[in-house]
Amino acid sequence: QVQLVESGGGLVQPGGSLRLSCAASGFTFNMYAMKWYRQAPGQEREFVAAISSDSGSATTYADSVKGRFTISRDNAKNTVYLQMNSLKPEDTAVYYCNARNVRSYEVWGQGTQVTVSS
Repeated sequence: QVQLVESGGGLVQPGGSLRLSCAASGFTFNMYAMKWYRQAPGQEREFVAAISSDSGSATTYADSVKGRFTISRDNAKNTVYLQMNSLKPEDTAVYYCNARNVRSYEVWGQGTQVTVSS
């Protein structure tokens, strides 16, 4: 079964940190570029970060998270991570994991809630 399962979300105070995980199964993980998106209430889903397939040597970030978030992947564990530091209330959203191959075949996870509040 092809699926992505996110975990690691929760409630954190401003300035705090969280690490999201996205476990993949049912497909050849290292052949897929991986991305994180987020969607806040009443807003459209937006890009957060991306990492290239295979070695993951290339990463890109939205300007809003650059310098605070880090995306990484462990192909041995079929998992992609999003380390989030210096969290702000405006980072509050449901975070989604996405996998996409060179043929534009995509897989989406179900999302994990991140709430930044004091």
